[in-house]
Amino acid sequence: MTIFLYRELKGKASIGTHQDERVVQLPGQPERTIVWAHAALPAQQGETSARISVGLDITERKVAEARLTWLAQHDPLTELYNRRFFQEALDRALEQNCPGAVLFLDLDQFKEVNELSGHHAGDSLLRMVAEALHREFGRDYVIARLGGDEFSILLHDVDAKQAIQAAKSIDRVLDNVGLTVASRLHRAVASIGIALYPMHGETPSDIMASADVAMYKAKESGVQRWYLLEAIQHAKDELQQRVYWVERIRKALREDDFVLMVQPIVRLADRDVRHYEVLLRMRNEDGSLVAPGSFIPIAERSGQIIQLDRWVLRESLRALRSVQHQGISLAVNLSGQSFHDGGLTRFLADELAISGADPHKLILEITETAAVTDFATARGMMQGIRDLGCRTALDDFGVGFSSFHYLSQLPVDYIKIDGSFIRNLATSADSRIIVKAIADIAQGFGKQAIAEFVDQEALIPLLQAYGITYGQGFHLGKPMPMKATFSTMAEN
Repeated sequence: MTIFLYRELKGKASIGTHQDERVVQLPGQPERTIVWAHAALPAQQGETSARISVGLDITERKVAEARLTWLAQHDPLTELYNRRFFQEALDRALEQNCPGAVLFLDLDQFKEVNELSGHHAGDSLLRMVAEALHREFGRDYVIARLGGDEFSILLHDVDAKQAIQAAKSIDRVLDNVGLTVASRLHRAVASIGIALYPMHGETPSDIMASADVAMYKAKESGVQRWYLLEAIQHAKDELQQRVYWVERIRKALREDDFVLMVQPIVRLADRDVRHYEVLLRMRNEDGSLVAPGSFIPIAERSGQIIQLDRWVLRESLRALRSVQHQGISLAVNLSGQSFHDGGLTRFLADELAISGADPHKLILEITETAAVTDFATARGMMQGIRDLGCRTALDDFGVGFSSFHYLSQLPVDYIKIDGSFIRNLATSADSRIIVKAIADIAQGFGKQAIAEFVDQEALIPLLQAYGITYGQGFHLGKPMPMKATFSTMAEN
């Protein structure tokens, strides 16, 4: 801090006390910002009036204030605008009564970058995406990083056709963005939701919610990477459905309104059943059962899936305790999110102790896609589960990133061959080649194969010829209520 002091004579009467701020530059020095405080000095009658001025160097304070102002509006990692500024900009755009669009971007499989190559690599990829978006749209539109791997672009004065063209441009630009770490290439691929205003909302929160719905539609389509909501009523219906199911799930968890079913996994050689897969249903008020496809996707988006997984595990272990003496094993599906739940292993250990269930009779399943997408976490979690004495299975094998190299490194006991290959086994030579290859590799790695979607007797000789030990499907056994099924077993 530097203080300047000088005395100035005035020929006129005192001008009183005041302050002002000035920028000064000394020879060979950078500009400095000085705040001056001026005060009149007392003078006797007939004397020349004077004032004293004190200057305080506030250059560093001004730099800090500017930095704080910048941080209030920007994301420090990517230097794009932040969520708060974006929402304020959207609010101002709505006040202008001019049509426009919001593009909501979510990077696909971004967790894979962090898990396989580290968070520093993830940060680098986010910066590369931000730079690419800024080069393409920064001169004309507001671009923001909303948080995590989510970005948004505010397009002023555009119609649906122009918004779609912008989404296609984003897809084209990101196609050239990639990061190589230790010979592993991570590409920037985004799902893009498009919401138009005022068609899809009259407030920033409504429009962002509509764009969020559209983004998830883009993820689900698998055909194109962008999705445009067609009408406001459709968007509202989607939002209402999401809110409805989130509340239904919350209520069902609170009031135990879920039902567990079991489907037999049959040993093909003698049709013996000692192994069941646990399936989840929700109970309606009228007693009917709701299929998981109606609520599981919502639970995954809302983060409720971890609570659901834990509920299923707890109830399954209680049931297992009553039938394990008959050699029965239960297979329980775990979501990819549960594999990021740091407390899962501790929870499982506690529930095994409380229930008295035999850990060797519990098989935990994870899909191949989730395992390979987040390989390091999946391998560590699976090993932790096996250390407790439980077994593991890789579900839907053959549809994701099928890699026999990964299969050799994952600590799994069972490989469940995806039903899309089994359905056409009797008529498709391609399916027979794939299934036989998977069965041979599984056997070579010392893992047992289970064929899913066995829906006809003609498939069984083929499966046995390939050395596949187990089958599961409606022909071998339909899902049955767990309580009734196991109560009968306990009585016997």
